[in-house]
Amino acid sequence: MKRDLILFGPPGAGKGTQGVLLADRLTLLRLSTGDVLRAAVRRGTPMGIEARRYMDAGELVPDDVILGIVRDYLAGEAAETGVVFDGFPRTLPQAERLDALLGELDRPVRAVLVLEVDDDTLIKRLSGRRTCGSCGALYNVFFEPPREADRCDACGSALTQRADDEPETVRRRLEVYNEQTAPLIDYYERSSTPLHHVDGDRPVDAVQRDLLALLGS
Repeated sequence: MKRDLILFGPPGAGKGTQGVLLADRLTLLRLSTGDVLRAAVRRGTPMGIEARRYMDAGELVPDDVILGIVRDYLAGEAAETGVVFDGFPRTLPQAERLDALLGELDRPVRAVLVLEVDDDTLIKRLSGRRTCGSCGALYNVFFEPPREADRCDACGSALTQRADDEPETVRRRLEVYNEQTAPLIDYYERSSTPLHHVDGDRPVDAVQRDLLALLGS
């Protein structure tokens, strides 16, 4: 019997980092729907071909296709191991359909883990990110600034900011999370699945220790 985890948190809360660490520590697979979707498109699976049709048209991939790709992943690559759902589900309909799918596959969710970070910190984490286009070094102008503004310490190249890290875009991403995804916390609190809130505004290793302790690992 598989024991899956669901990891929630707003953009910038550290879901990706903590999801990778949890998967490694607990010998699980990390299921990011973006990664799984792109892999299905590359392999040309039936669901991948269907998803590409929407992507090529510049449209959002509908939930039934996303859930089909998740089903294929759980029945294939992840058939013999648990997974960490990283940033999925995002909406109440997705959560309801994922519950039905996991019940059908006899994959009980071990726990729902919610990383909590206040909006001001999240805005600084995301809008402060800068990347070196030459060597890939990462900085944050608020928390880990380069020695010289807008220049990479390692190679001296110019640093850039991703378009979706602009302050107004970050605020909109947080609004979307609060409107669409945050209500899922109430949904899972009403379920029989254990749900744990974790302070994500701390060093990575401290957050990871707390997550593992809550899981009894």
